[in-house]
Amino acid sequence: MATDDLRRRAETWLADDPDPGARDEILELLSRLPDSADELADRFAGPLTFGTAGLRGRLRAGPNGMNLAVVTRAAAGLVGWLGAQGGLGGQGPLVIGYDARYGSRDFAEQTARVATAAGHEALLLPRPLPTPVLAYAVRHLDAVAGVMVTASHNPPQDNGYKVYLGARLGGPAGAGAQIVPPADAGIEAAIQAVGPVAEIPLGEPGTVLDETIVQGYVDSAAAVVAAGPRDLAVAYTPLHGVGGRVLVAAFTAAGFAAPAVVAEQAEPDPAFPTVAFPNPEEPGAMDLLVALAARTGADLAIANDPDADRCAIAIPGSEPGSWRPLSGDELGVLLADHLIRRGVAGTYATTIVSSTLLRALCAARGVPYAETLTGFKWIVRGAEKLAYGYEEALGYCVAPDLVRDKDGITAAVTIADLAATLKAEGRSLADRLDELDAEFGVHRTGQVSMRVDDLSLITTTMARIRQDPPAALLGDPVTEVEDRLPDADVLTLRTARARVVIRPSGTEPKLKAYLEVVEPVTDGDLTAARSRAVTAMDSGLRREISAALGLA
Repeated sequence: MATDDLRRRAETWLADDPDPGARDEILELLSRLPDSADELADRFAGPLTFGTAGLRGRLRAGPNGMNLAVVTRAAAGLVGWLGAQGGLGGQGPLVIGYDARYGSRDFAEQTARVATAAGHEALLLPRPLPTPVLAYAVRHLDAVAGVMVTASHNPPQDNGYKVYLGARLGGPAGAGAQIVPPADAGIEAAIQAVGPVAEIPLGEPGTVLDETIVQGYVDSAAAVVAAGPRDLAVAYTPLHGVGGRVLVAAFTAAGFAAPAVVAEQAEPDPAFPTVAFPNPEEPGAMDLLVALAARTGADLAIANDPDADRCAIAIPGSEPGSWRPLSGDELGVLLADHLIRRGVAGTYATTIVSSTLLRALCAARGVPYAETLTGFKWIVRGAEKLAYGYEEALGYCVAPDLVRDKDGITAAVTIADLAATLKAEGRSLADRLDELDAEFGVHRTGQVSMRVDDLSLITTTMARIRQDPPAALLGDPVTEVEDRLPDADVLTLRTARARVVIRPSGTEPKLKAYLEVVEPVTDGDLTAARSRAVTAMDSGLRREISAALGLA
């Protein structure tokens, strides 16, 4: 983009930006032209796109960032789209939640003012709260829609804007769930049709709800588990996020002792100072939690991500003082097995990239099973009567009638219920995993990913794999190649004991391959089966798929 054109676009944006701080950012960049041309070009490369996950991006001035001007336009587009849905779009309030990230409260309050100016009732949650509380409120208050300002487990320099629909526009399966096509495209078109930000009317700041809505969620979250043993010592971290107070309240309401909380990570802090990346899946993110668990003699260690829609756990290892984080698939199947044993009826669902163990479990127990594309917006819509859903990226929905989305609080309460039940029997979560492996074989999962600067590399790599997929994996012939185009850019390869799912990431410039190896347990020797699975995954399948993707 030519420097003169950049300057004109930046000056036009300046004249319409309502945030003095953001205007100062642009002015500073203009003062350094031409040295700042690349930075300005990136900020004006195009608008931040509103997709099926809403908005998400870096906090910075300009159309290609999260800032007050972009959020004002998004809010105006959303309420405009709601108004265009006939009478349904005007029935019920718009509920707005926010986390403790930089800018979250300002973005939430601006959304409320745009909504009230357009004639909508706007209800704000009383304080920074977990995403599941917003999803609960959409259903509980019979809202027409909900907005959650959060970037979940993204780095501190990011923020985001998720949209949920109520029952009127989302239907029974999508009531309180995140939007799916064609709603996302309709809202994006409405945003693009919005005129200058300075001309968007702003109304009253809306109504701030009291703590009754939070207590309602806490009581409901506690009620997802039945009465049972409660002798369990838990260590917990909210990872500097907003889950701490709510999770502790839910635990005590369910009859558990309050968890020991990692002091350094207990309070919300948008800088996330003790972790390199605020995602419990990342190496090192749970180090302080595991240290606390070992120090206090805990039975179970639990982590939420910063907006508490995800849940991770670690359990005592085989060596004294050691701890082992469970994978998302291990926790997902433990929760499913527990709910099935409790007689929770309905369909159990997961995604095409999660372990096949849930399918085997449901088949053996005579329980309905469904498989969907990745993302909870699809999981919660994947069955007429959903009992439970999970995805391998630490997302679990144990109470779909309460929260139609992943919920790290109710997942934590439910896994604590299972752990306490097993402890009362003199057993552990590790013992239950052993039982599942002995019955269904060792299912080991992993990932290989290719991060790119040039997105066209993902397209060409997918095309090459489609044209010439591997003929064999781990020495076994590839017996099935399933291509989901044009509905989804996903390619699945299967052999007698392995499965590989290859797809572009929906949120990052990555191509991902999800790997699974299944090793049967012969002569009751779990140790040997697990050793074979580790070798097959780490020394075999990872290497073969890395080579196929051009990474080796």
